[in-house]
Amino acid sequence: MDVLTTTAGAPSASAAGTAGPATPASSAADPFRPEWHFTSERNWLNDPNGMVYLNGTYHLFYQHNPFGPDWGNMSWGHATSRDLLSWEEQPVAIPCDEREAIFSGSAVFDQHNTSGLGTAGNPPLVAIYTSAYSDASPLGGRQAQSLAYSLDEGTTWTKYSGNPVLDRASADFRDPKVFRYDGGAGSYWVMVAVEAVERQVVLYKSADLKSWEYLSTFGPANATGGVWECPDLFELPVDGNPADSRWVLIVNINPGGIAGGSAGQYFLGEFDGVAFRSGSTVTEGLQQDGSLMREYGWLDWGRDYYAAVSFSGIADGRRIMIGWMNNWDYAGSTPTGGWRSAMSLPREVSLARLDGKVVLRQAAIDPFEGAISPGVRCGPRPLPPGVLELPASAAVARIDVEFEPGTANSVGLLVRAGRAERTVLSYDVEEGLLRLDRRESGQAGFHHSFPSVEAVAVPLQDGRLRLKIYLDRCSVEVFAQDGLATITDLVFPAEASTALAVFAEGEGAHLVALDVVGR
Repeated sequence: MDVLTTTAGAPSASAAGTAGPATPASSAADPFRPEWHFTSERNWLNDPNGMVYLNGTYHLFYQHNPFGPDWGNMSWGHATSRDLLSWEEQPVAIPCDEREAIFSGSAVFDQHNTSGLGTAGNPPLVAIYTSAYSDASPLGGRQAQSLAYSLDEGTTWTKYSGNPVLDRASADFRDPKVFRYDGGAGSYWVMVAVEAVERQVVLYKSADLKSWEYLSTFGPANATGGVWECPDLFELPVDGNPADSRWVLIVNINPGGIAGGSAGQYFLGEFDGVAFRSGSTVTEGLQQDGSLMREYGWLDWGRDYYAAVSFSGIADGRRIMIGWMNNWDYAGSTPTGGWRSAMSLPREVSLARLDGKVVLRQAAIDPFEGAISPGVRCGPRPLPPGVLELPASAAVARIDVEFEPGTANSVGLLVRAGRAERTVLSYDVEEGLLRLDRRESGQAGFHHSFPSVEAVAVPLQDGRLRLKIYLDRCSVEVFAQDGLATITDLVFPAEASTALAVFAEGEGAHLVALDVVGR
């Protein structure tokens, strides 16, 4: 199948909006609610936390306001899934009270009942969370780490009577990620948390999840333009080789992200059971000029992927992460009515060696996997200068596209396009930059920092650019060159803006292949 129309000149919203079949049906009362990204039925949602896999079920806990669509009354919401795609919202797991808010943390299955909170025959699921104490508590103003446990696989929870289990008398000590370490230094639980304002990751160990011993501190390092939050630490093989592995330290930062506001960064290095040593620290201190920041390891180069952490308990060795698909710059202003915020698609992360360097790859858990055939298939064909409109309606879809830019100045796509709006994904050949431009993406005036252009350096491979793009009702997630770089951005287009087009500026480009898969 070939393209419909060639429109000379630069890409324009009006040109892209003239083609395409009828808009996919959705609720007119709730046009932005995603089909494949988890949202709570109502009210506020932010950081994913407590993510654990147990007995065939993925448990996603998250920061949640049970009482309204704005941040506050922080409690642990709860959703479950058998496949990481279809989620069922559960009752609030750990509610706030007048003495403490329930901030981010993690959950582990205490299989051998090391905590004594269960029995040998019924070991507990243990949540390790940050108690943010209010003035009604004797610990008012502090953040400390506490436990809750479940003996019915996460359905009901009981707070541990000895809380908090780790208190540094700090106002900004939070977001504990706990995992089981078995290595040369012994076998024990490790907690990775942050002193947020000091931009430090602090590590502790425990035999029973209740008594904790200090191990070491990492940081400040690389991006330090905001507070550090939501850390994670895990080991991954390089190219699947268990004899060649690296430890990955995740540190989310707000503000100070590469695209502005919230973001996630990572370090590659070694962990010996006591200290993490980075092999990817570019510089230490507070240098934050743009050229230097581009040398850091960023999980995502968009504005809407934050607080990303991974599941525990996945036995097959995969490391799967989920991030909060929003940005603290404007999270409280997004135009979604009685619910606010969504999670990203889950992503499997892995390490590969490319040109002698170990790099991070990400691949979405694909909601369109197994689709019988693409709805639209184009190419191979020359891509002349101008806009080529496609016979596709793409509001919720996966787009697989491969360009050979050749001697052209740029190539790219228009997605979620209509007569007055479009989101532009373009590749500048000379600069080697992939850009996502949402300045005319639809509703963008609700906050001054929302209209934006994100950019990431993406070298061509054998002269080609490969992109996998996931569209949902209010989001665009881009995976470039098999997941070597990603851009995640929210967009709020009109429901009728579903047109899709490709374009080139300059002669010599080819469209190698383009498939659009939707359901």
